[in-house]
Amino acid sequence: MKVLIVKTSALGDILHALPVLDYLHRVSPGIKIDWVVEECNRELLDGNPLLNKILLFRSRIWRNKLYLPDTWKEIIYFYRQLHEEAYDYVFDIQGNLKSGMISSKTKCNEIFGFTREELQESVNLLFTKYHISMHPDDHHITDKILKIVKAPFGGNFDGISLKSSIATSHDDNKNAEVLLSTLRKGPIVLFHCGTTWQTKLWTNTNWIELGRRILSRYADANILYSWGDRIELNTVTTIARATGPGTRILEGYSLKGLCALLKKIDLVVGGDTGPVHLAASVGTPTVSLYRSSDGMRSGPRGNRHVIIQTPLDCACCYKTSCARDEECRNSITPEMLLKGCVYLLERY
Repeated sequence: MKVLIVKTSALGDILHALPVLDYLHRVSPGIKIDWVVEECNRELLDGNPLLNKILLFRSRIWRNKLYLPDTWKEIIYFYRQLHEEAYDYVFDIQGNLKSGMISSKTKCNEIFGFTREELQESVNLLFTKYHISMHPDDHHITDKILKIVKAPFGGNFDGISLKSSIATSHDDNKNAEVLLSTLRKGPIVLFHCGTTWQTKLWTNTNWIELGRRILSRYADANILYSWGDRIELNTVTTIARATGPGTRILEGYSLKGLCALLKKIDLVVGGDTGPVHLAASVGTPTVSLYRSSDGMRSGPRGNRHVIIQTPLDCACCYKTSCARDEECRNSITPEMLLKGCVYLLERY
């Protein structure tokens, strides 16, 4: 059997979809799985032994270079690959116009996707044959995706512990080991203080207080700070200096390099952000805070993860800016996160 998964972006959404690989190999041993992904996210899939082929959809590059003959050659080659493969099933778990057009270029008639209520763009309905309805209990993103993928198999993934993984190279693993060899002997905790939405951030003061409490409680503990851009680097520099000895700001890491490090540390703490989801995907315990987004919908699941949701009545508003932003940030206290950190550090 051969199937195609269409999930091109974004980083967090692809991480939430990774368990489908384990599921498909369980229900159909020997299955071959191809995956369409944007080039900027290919590192999440490169080297995964459960995948047969990765098909790169380079839309961001193509849009800016449509005037070049080589661009059209790439586009034609991409769609030719889709059309030449004999897929038994196609799973459009992206749910927009782009993914629908990709799915429609295959020869497969068995295309599964979301109902109108779940779609990013309702036009996607024109390209999928089967529209899989969700139950109210299907709240988490991963459950919704798995429900699409399991539809033609008639099975049930309830109670099955599905795994996800991200392959890392020998060099990436070695670099992580070298860094760890320079740290103190106590627990190693990584803080990722940044994220794309203002309404997902915490206060610097709270990060400093949480760091101080962890370092005070655990002798020779280490707090590492990861960052994604210059603004985040400036922020964590301020936080680390105020927190005191035992802190270290990481150098810029590739996605694979960061994953290699996350596999070897004790705990990751952050908001609704990429490094938290990366850590969960490679099996590292996490403590994460949620304000405008819904931790029960997108947060890491399982007894190795602690989710802290703001207690305000307007939680999960999905606003990117809000007049109550400061109140919301401070509604989640350092003590709340510290309890989660202590629980995981002393249990795992």
